[in-house]
Amino acid sequence: MPRQIKTTSEYHRLRGWPKPAHPLISVIDLDAVSCLPDHGVNGVVVDFYSICIKQGSNIKLTYGQQNYDFDSGVMFFMAPRQVFSINANGVEAPKQSGWLLLIHPDFFWGKSLATHIKNYEFFYYYVNEALFLSDKEEAAMISIIRNIEKEYEANIDKFSKNIIISQLETLLNYVERFYNRQFITREKAGHRVLEQLEELLTAYFNSEDLIKKGLPTVHAVAQSLNISPKYLGNMLRLHTGQNVQQHIHEKLIEIAKEKLSATNLSVAEIAYMLGFEYPQSFSKLFKAKTSQTPVEFRASFN
Repeated sequence: MPRQIKTTSEYHRLRGWPKPAHPLISVIDLDAVSCLPDHGVNGVVVDFYSICIKQGSNIKLTYGQQNYDFDSGVMFFMAPRQVFSINANGVEAPKQSGWLLLIHPDFFWGKSLATHIKNYEFFYYYVNEALFLSDKEEAAMISIIRNIEKEYEANIDKFSKNIIISQLETLLNYVERFYNRQFITREKAGHRVLEQLEELLTAYFNSEDLIKKGLPTVHAVAQSLNISPKYLGNMLRLHTGQNVQQHIHEKLIEIAKEKLSATNLSVAEIAYMLGFEYPQSFSKLFKAKTSQTPVEFRASFN
């Protein structure tokens, strides 16, 4: 069972770092701290947000059930209640370089960021989805974190929290921009994922799984592609204008139209073959997507 870490102070103790200057937020220059061997950080779930800029490391990170793309990626993000493990591959003094920002949700209490931080979906990207930064972008990120560090280490006053949150929102907005750029610049990789998605859905819709299990869920599709649902959704939306659920339904409607126009199967039989327990549910979805009932669509071919 994963070990739960409730506070940033507890995480500091786990990693063998000095006590943080603030109970709800922590800024760590990874070059300036030592790191305990990895046996103490195995199967951890934390109650705070983590933002990391990696500049060099011999540490591996397992995020959920997969190895994170930590070697080649420059920046990664985790939301509270996500499980991860750190593996230093037996190295007694793991090397690390970069910055780590830890923020407990209570730090945002009463601020608008408490609500809209969940809109930054990159906190829910899991596997092989690190953000790749240009030198200029990386310098911009580090500059913002240094500004947060200055406020963090200064005497806390009534302006400190607002200034830190303002800097943090700027950082998150830049990250959103850079991820959008990454979807575009890594277009070849994105199209390969979309090809794999099409192959996966085609195989599923032609298998008995459709009858036995019903329509594939977004989570199941993303898991089969070894990507997080959020990352897959954003990539698909950029390339097609649809989210994953809409894409699944589009594929379903294509097959339904083919069966309605080229076979004599009843609407109920087609609905069953497409994984629907009730024909009414199939008819409702079909009409929502085509503005016609299945019967009306079939009649248009006669």
